Amino acid sequence: MYDLIVLGGGPAGYLGAERAGHAGLNTLLIESRALGGVCLNEGCIPSKALLYSAKVFDNARHGEAYGVHTSDIALNHGEVITRKNKVVKTLTAGVRKTLTDCGVQIVQGVGYISGREPDGSFRVAVNSETCAGRRLLVATGSEPVLPPIPGLQDSLKSGLAMTNREILDLPSVPEKLVIVGGGVIGLEMAGYYAAAGAKVTVVEMLGFIGGPIDSDISAILQKNLAAKGIIFELNARVVSIGAEVVFERDGKQTAVPADKVLVSIGRRPVVSGFGAENIGLDAGSKRIITDRHMQTGIPNVYAAGDVTGEVMLAHVAYRQSEAAVSHMLGKRGAMRYDVIPSVIYTSPEVCSIGETERGAREKGLDIEAVKLPMNFSGRYLAENQKGDGICKLIADRRSRRILGFHMIGSYASEIAMSAAVMMDACVTVDRAKTMIFPHPTVGEIIREALFALSN
Repeated sequence: MYDLIVLGGGPAGYLGAERAGHAGLNTLLIESRALGGVCLNEGCIPSKALLYSAKVFDNARHGEAYGVHTSDIALNHGEVITRKNKVVKTLTAGVRKTLTDCGVQIVQGVGYISGREPDGSFRVAVNSETCAGRRLLVATGSEPVLPPIPGLQDSLKSGLAMTNREILDLPSVPEKLVIVGGGVIGLEMAGYYAAAGAKVTVVEMLGFIGGPIDSDISAILQKNLAAKGIIFELNARVVSIGAEVVFERDGKQTAVPADKVLVSIGRRPVVSGFGAENIGLDAGSKRIITDRHMQTGIPNVYAAGDVTGEVMLAHVAYRQSEAAVSHMLGKRGAMRYDVIPSVIYTSPEVCSIGETERGAREKGLDIEAVKLPMNFSGRYLAENQKGDGICKLIADRRSRRILGFHMIGSYASEIAMSAAVMMDACVTVDRAKTMIFPHPTVGEIIREALFALSN
């Protein structure tokens, strides 16, 4: 009898299992594919390995602006993929060792909840065997949304069209790459493959890129990516996918030739195929609903990660699984969703936390917003030739709390944590002004923005 059975070995699953094992719970982790889930194998980590190679290449190509002259610069896509695979292998091996050291038993296979015993424990079948557990943590993750676009299924079968999984292992760089969707995955892959030499076209149904990010930052990001040769077709609805991607805008259809097509219009929770119905676990809303402790409506059944449909980010999954295990152990630690950093790892990077200016005003909040050029930071100016990044802060006029932080520029992903800590701790603008930032750092832009707000 296990104290906890975890379905899924992605960020929510493996960290939940690690925390449970470390606390002394007899834990079984079942994963159908590769340990580490989409994040370590097909998302967060491999894409960042590719993007860093593109960044090094791009810096080398434009070194003259900084007094660095080079010649015969080339990006070897095959070597980039090989390095990416080594990074993934190292990290997944590290996850396995950590889990083993915590006493977690790992089984590769499809876990299926077959029912519940009179004592309240759960039956889970895997690899023709049945296990019993006192608690369940459902962390089955998400899968790409594949809309019923004519030609898409045939294109996926032939290899012409891809999801985030396949594009990370392309053996060669396509001459013409069309990306359907201008969200995080689409923009990051557009950045890498454009640097690698592909002619990239991004087709987006909305009139802007980057999804829910601040509108000023979205415009700057599009300008920077367009300068790298990426073509954006906005307000465009894709009507067919094949050797040409056909989209419609203002009643007119346009065809774009494609050697490869990446479909990245979003992800949806995996709520079927693991026997949820056998214990009455409701997924009628196409996600598993939980409370702040990640409890479902079934006693001793928890859910964490993308399957909850809350915020589909690995760091959110980490915190959700920790909140779940804390509750299992009778400890405090409920989940919050109001201060979650979201990053797009393009060049330049984008980070967003909390309210956008437009969103806050639409909610009728009494706010003050300030927008500063990143050139107010001495280090940013020293390192970015013709940089056009900005930093935005949104604060509540009455409470003086910081409600939103948005930035486009170098190190945005790392700098964001400073703002997140302030926001999470409900630090006022006046208190934040007394904090000492190291100099010279790009992060000093936060201090500059704080002082640009009214007294």
